[in-house]
Amino acid sequence: MLKLLVVEDHALVREGLARLLLQLEEGVSVTERADFESALNLLDSEQDFDLVLLDLALPGIDGFAGLDILRKRYPAIPVAVVSAYDDVPTITRVMNHGASGFIPKAFTGDALLNAVREILAGNIFRPGGSPSPAKLDDAQPAPPQKKGGVKPSEIGLTDRQAQVLALMVRGHSNRDIAQQLDLSEGTVKIHATAVFKALGVASRTQALVAVARYGVDFDSVF
Repeated sequence: MLKLLVVEDHALVREGLARLLLQLEEGVSVTERADFESALNLLDSEQDFDLVLLDLALPGIDGFAGLDILRKRYPAIPVAVVSAYDDVPTITRVMNHGASGFIPKAFTGDALLNAVREILAGNIFRPGGSPSPAKLDDAQPAPPQKKGGVKPSEIGLTDRQAQVLALMVRGHSNRDIAQQLDLSEGTVKIHATAVFKALGVASRTQALVAVARYGVDFDSVF
């Protein structure tokens, strides 16, 4: 019998997910928990779950810290993050923290069930396609932040891309960045394009807003 655990603090969402997951197959068992601590207590006593579906924005704990705890304490149980924060850096960080999948809450019921089936089959699932660059403004909610800042590698940046972004944040032009890093301006532009893609933005200005919102930590970049 398939055994699933849904960890979600909003009752309406949690109950809706549970009802939807019952459609996976006959005899599936879905257990619900509204907070991370009670989910851990359950997993300590019952470790035969086939999948944990974890909300990224639970009260009382940073979502990425919670994901780390689950992966280290119960490495045999796959974890799928189900979240409304479905921007590129958040998805990348979730996958880098060892999740077996990322399922946006914006998915339809059929899409969610297909994603869960993919994960249960032993595959890694992340939303397909390249999302269009996000428009970052004051009205957009900030994603959950990791205490102490986010390392550039956690959002998919290479060391050189992180250096380029760090110099952008300091207000340097592409020409200045090229001189400081001993690169051509063309190479800097290539790195900048990769940075924009990783952050899910379309311009230098939007990149700076994203850096501020994610709390990117450049201390170890140079």
